[in-house]
Amino acid sequence: MPYEWTQTQGAKALHLWPYRSLPRRGFVGFIAGTALLIAVPLMTVLGSPVLWGLLPFLIAAVAGLYWAIQRNYRDGEIIEELTFHPDHLHLIRHGPQGKRQEWQANPHWVRVELHVKDGPVPNYLILKGGKRDVEIGAFLAEEERLRLVPELRVALQDHNTTRHQP
Repeated sequence: MPYEWTQTQGAKALHLWPYRSLPRRGFVGFIAGTALLIAVPLMTVLGSPVLWGLLPFLIAAVAGLYWAIQRNYRDGEIIEELTFHPDHLHLIRHGPQGKRQEWQANPHWVRVELHVKDGPVPNYLILKGGKRDVEIGAFLAEEERLRLVPELRVALQDHNTTRHQP
């Protein structure tokens, strides 16, 4: 699961991040393997002018693949942190290129809503409360958002009941 619950300094927090099916170490191997597989057919044209005609296109293909995967890594540098403070909930979304968005609300008024079909995507997950509604876990898969809903509801309910105990 690309999220985890933590407990720090009396505040419960949820950290979410996009799933990475190709880690950095695998990325190096993938690029090297692709370059090697592209080089195998070039062995037949070694020493001929055809090699120099094909080589720029093959180098461009590997470079394009490298650039596309690097761009995907940069665009996926997203972390969402939902912190349950005693008097408010605080959601911070650290997006690509250092973009930062924040949302705060009184936990007593916050509701977790799942729009199974009528949202922009299936299983659209939002937190309703405060001045505006916010989407949480936009980068999660549909099944992951479904699994997160009950956990969020329980955490919110636990937070609200412990907050009101003497």
